[in-house]
Amino acid sequence: MSDTSIRVLVPAGMLGAGFPPETIERGLALGADVIAVDGGSTDSGPHYLGSATPKTTRAQVEHDLRILLGAAARARIPLIVGSCGTGGTDAGVDWVAGIVEDLLAAEGLGLDVAAIYSEQKASALAGRLAAGAVHPLPPLGDLDRRTLEDCTRIVAMMGHEPIEAALRAGADVVLAGRATDTAVAAAYPLMRGMPAGPTWHAAKIVECGGQCTTDPRRGGVLATIDRDGFTIEPLDPAVSCTPTSVAAHMLYETADPFRMREPAGTIDVTGATYRALDDRTVRVEGSAFEPAEQHTVKLEGARISGYETLSFTAIRDPHILANIEDWAALLHRVLGEWVERTLRLGPDEYAVDIRLYGHNAVLGKRDPARGPAREVGVMLLVRAQDQATATAVAKVANPLMLHLPTADMDHLPSTAFPFSPAETERGPAYEFVLNHVLDVDDPCEPFRTTHRKATADA
Repeated sequence: MSDTSIRVLVPAGMLGAGFPPETIERGLALGADVIAVDGGSTDSGPHYLGSATPKTTRAQVEHDLRILLGAAARARIPLIVGSCGTGGTDAGVDWVAGIVEDLLAAEGLGLDVAAIYSEQKASALAGRLAAGAVHPLPPLGDLDRRTLEDCTRIVAMMGHEPIEAALRAGADVVLAGRATDTAVAAAYPLMRGMPAGPTWHAAKIVECGGQCTTDPRRGGVLATIDRDGFTIEPLDPAVSCTPTSVAAHMLYETADPFRMREPAGTIDVTGATYRALDDRTVRVEGSAFEPAEQHTVKLEGARISGYETLSFTAIRDPHILANIEDWAALLHRVLGEWVERTLRLGPDEYAVDIRLYGHNAVLGKRDPARGPAREVGVMLLVRAQDQATATAVAKVANPLMLHLPTADMDHLPSTAFPFSPAETERGPAYEFVLNHVLDVDDPCEPFRTTHRKATADA
């Protein structure tokens, strides 16, 4: 027999982002049945997946987990963390699991912990690729085995099913590898019998914590899901949810504001209505979920695309600034000539990116404001197949970035490097190369789960 309603507490948009501790206490007082929080994403680029390193520090994650583990233990409710360690790699799961283990021991908490691993082996995926079970998502085309083998890390993005299985097996804390943001919040209410339409829609709205409120900086939200819909309430009494702030989150990170695909199917909010119950709580009804004919999991993979060296200089010379685009083009051309002459490198052996911060570095040629700036920071980013080559090219650029005149100047100007040495080696650069889905018959099959039983008294 299913429950009449389930309350999901989402403390923040990402583990380690921080939240006011009192908002967690308020969520517990309001009857939270589960705490769910995302631990990462691809938002910050391919480095964290490719290198299997976290975006956050241990201190940040430890701070948040100490509060959340204590709250879960006191209220005797589950805690679910998705995409551990930013990229959801096996190393990321182990990193968060190690922090949890230390905190449980230090606080004397007896909680069972499940770790779900989502990394995939290229060799296994090659077999699935050959069998026709891997399909591209736009804008990528068909996949080849070499691309799989080039990846330093590949993860599959789980839906709610592996998380639900871990909960059913008795886990008090679930630490998941790469997972959809929504699956983290949807798993427990689906397990408790809540309907798919309201559950998945609510999970989408609360995935980023307070982002669906009038002040995202002040903590998370509580979603109450029932048979007919759901309500969203901020955990900070001074913050509000409005129909606009809640509905607007369907615009966030989606190609279609009315339909969004999950591994198990598609959320459809075309018929959803948003109604203010009071000045801070919103009721949503009419959400639907269409089960997929074929269950799929998305594959994400990153490979090393080269090695980078960065240099940065600042220009305040008004004459150069009045001709800054011509100057940047001249820098690019002369640098190429010098590199070919001194390093014997052709243009296909390295890449140079010159960005003019303070002029058009963000929008480029699409920037509508084209007037001269008061000062401009010039970022030079060199990428090559090895670090030594990237740094050598940046060093050749050094005197040009410091003293290159425009074509009509009869003297050498002096710009300013903000640090010495002027070149900073960034190490390997990664790129995403997988945006594909894998057909699966068993939603849990691509994932591996381990359980650690409690050794301390709660």
